[in-house]
Amino acid sequence: MPLSKLLVSSLLLSFLLFRLVESDQPVNAQTPGSLVQQIDCNAACAARCRLASRQRMCHRACGTCCRRCNCVPPGTAGNQEVCPCYASLTTHGGRRKCP
Repeated sequence: MPLSKLLVSSLLLSFLLFRLVESDQPVNAQTPGSLVQQIDCNAACAARCRLASRQRMCHRACGTCCRRCNCVPPGTAGNQEVCPCYASLTTHGGRRKCP
């Protein structure tokens, strides 16, 4: 009897671990056969950061956000409502991550 409980417990635990790992994937992860088209993050971030005073920092943050969300708001500032994922990413301090 204890062996069967151990087997059921280990199966349940492995299922939960699998679900945790699966949920850690990016929101718009492109899988083979999917119709989600990746945007050109370099070009989108170059347009977004063209007026930034700290170009490297802006490009780095924008690139990270773009890869995670597959979206960059138009213009050099604002328009966050166009990309809700982009707007929702924050730093450890609770400030907006994406420029």
